[in-house]
Amino acid sequence: MKRSLAATAVVAAMVLAGCGDREPASDVPAAGDVAADVAAPSAEPAAGAEATPPAGAASPVRAAPGAPAFAVIYPGAELKGPATVAQGPSGPGGIVQFTTDADPEAVIAFYRQRAEAAGLKPINSMNRGDAQAYSAGDGASGRGKLLQVIATRIEGGPTDVQLDWTNGR
Repeated sequence: MKRSLAATAVVAAMVLAGCGDREPASDVPAAGDVAADVAAPSAEPAAGAEATPPAGAASPVRAAPGAPAFAVIYPGAELKGPATVAQGPSGPGGIVQFTTDADPEAVIAFYRQRAEAAGLKPINSMNRGDAQAYSAGDGASGRGKLLQVIATRIEGGPTDVQLDWTNGR
């Protein structure tokens, strides 16, 4: 399982390092702007519970202009910087990092639900101590859509999250 997650991370990095524009997206919300728009879930979701933002929360903000519906900033998160976007053989994609007060389990459940709603199938998941990861894609016969999220609880601090996506061809 570790090898699959590492392989997925390497493939995502290669796709994003492809022959495209490597400048950060210019119209992505600035760090801290997203946190004022929505509130993060405060409790870990129960088994089988939906991982949706609290009632009255604003719709999730896309991670970058043109990002797919499954690549959004977690509600209540604080961006560490703008998303880095690129064009690769599997289409446009990007990487964004942020922090949230939500538990890694809640973050992973939120992105799993968004991936399933977009028709993506699970590729891999990892749960190791305070770190969790999840990846999903549209399969070998798909357009190349890919989602990968890694959520790590920082001791005495928030959860650090890295979200990678490829929008497909």
